[in-house]
Amino acid sequence: MSLGDDHQSSGGYGGTGQTRTRLPDGDGDGYGGPRRGGRSSSRSLVTVVGVVVLLIAAIAFANRGGDDSASPDDTAADKPKASSTAPSGTQPVQAGFARDEQGAQSAAANYAVALGSADMFDKAKRDSILQAIIVPSRVTDFEATLDKAYSPGFNKNVGLNEDGSTPKGYTFVSRTSPIGTKVTENSADKATVEVWCSGLLGLAGQNSTAPVTNSWFTITMKLEWVNGDWKIVTHSQKDGPAPIPGDDKASSADEMAKAVQEYGGFTYAR
Repeated sequence: MSLGDDHQSSGGYGGTGQTRTRLPDGDGDGYGGPRRGGRSSSRSLVTVVGVVVLLIAAIAFANRGGDDSASPDDTAADKPKASSTAPSGTQPVQAGFARDEQGAQSAAANYAVALGSADMFDKAKRDSILQAIIVPSRVTDFEATLDKAYSPGFNKNVGLNEDGSTPKGYTFVSRTSPIGTKVTENSADKATVEVWCSGLLGLAGQNSTAPVTNSWFTITMKLEWVNGDWKIVTHSQKDGPAPIPGDDKASSADEMAKAVQEYGGFTYAR
């Protein structure tokens, strides 16, 4: 399922359109998104679910448009080869991820992005995401576990209202950016992929009690080939690897809020 750039899915994530995304679990923050020092226990609550929750604040699962796909005239010789240190350069497929090692990595990277999304805090959107990227046999369990994880108390802890909505005058940020992927196990219909990520989480705005912070973590997804696409079977997360912090000066609350509003998140990670 490819996560299109045109957002043309007929029912959001849960529509009939193919999509690409990400998810919660493991030892990390609840949604596989950025971690905050003082709220590690709350984030652990979400990850205990065995699902790492990651992006889709405005990510709509959609069919990949033909304009972005490689033309029939392209040959293998014209395409760059993947390596351990560089992106492959291969264009997204029109429907679904490829049934190979690279396709599994692309699926995992995009699922990480979706599961770190702010949409994970919305019950309806969260269920649609899970229905699109989890193996059918485990969707119900994932939904039940995450319904408990995304409790009024958890929402309040990250700066939101108890119902998951954003307080007036603030901008909620929850984004995850894949830095790289690695396949540790691979077969015709199963794959285990590790995704190294950086994330942002917090409430941007004056007097915010939960300002936007950055974190680094690695997500491990066990995927299975089901109904013509890769689906998540299990998900876990651990801290790092984290680089030494630079000398960047933290932006003001207004600058951060403006940046989040003006710079849209990516819907296709790899």
